[in-house]
Amino acid sequence: MMLLRSLLFSLGMWLSTVVIATLALLTLPLPFEYRFRFISQYARFNIWWLEKTCAVNYVVQGMENIPATNGILMCKHQSTWETLILQKIFPSQVWVLKRELLWVPFFGWALALLEPIAIDRGAGRKAIKQLINQGKAKLAQGRWVVIYPEGTRMAPGVRGRYALGGAILAEHSGYPIVPIAHNAGEFWPRRQFLKRPGTIRVVIGPSILTQDRKAQDINKDVEDWIEGEMLAITDPQYQTPG
Repeated sequence: MMLLRSLLFSLGMWLSTVVIATLALLTLPLPFEYRFRFISQYARFNIWWLEKTCAVNYVVQGMENIPATNGILMCKHQSTWETLILQKIFPSQVWVLKRELLWVPFFGWALALLEPIAIDRGAGRKAIKQLINQGKAKLAQGRWVVIYPEGTRMAPGVRGRYALGGAILAEHSGYPIVPIAHNAGEFWPRRQFLKRPGTIRVVIGPSILTQDRKAQDINKDVEDWIEGEMLAITDPQYQTPG
């Protein structure tokens, strides 16, 4: 049954990718806000479809920690799921991602329309400079900048190296960082087809202030909060909020 449910979900996700990415091309002349609002329906549909087909639900704790103005989101990376749910929780946003994703048919088309900060990971200092310049511009436009500091999806219980890129952007821009922890990898594991039924727990942390602070100190605060919260989420004594 789990195999059948996962197959049904994957079919729906694939079809929605083709349909929404194709229709998204029609939004090219529109302002960014309209493009984002339309294309993010892909995320909303697949969050709903995952619940209906695979019985994967979610709860969010810490909504009161979302500031009134935009900033930098730094999120634990375990699954594809968190890339979808952030579009539902937060308003207009751009993502820092590897530029190769823009070359994927259909999916990459929609990504390009959302004006991401597409980084060449092998470019070293040039990539950092690009992140700072484009990141500051996006923040000044009122958009959230989404960064996965570990760079790639990590299995549950595994901690990746927290790269300094997001903290460097915060140091140069002065915008606050909102840290996010979750356990989506327990239900939508990386590189696995099967989706396991259950409830994903998402925790949004208090803003981490960054003005007049060094990137190393900022990054340490982000990592300490996220990884500490990951331990709390996976603790059997953890209680579902509300």
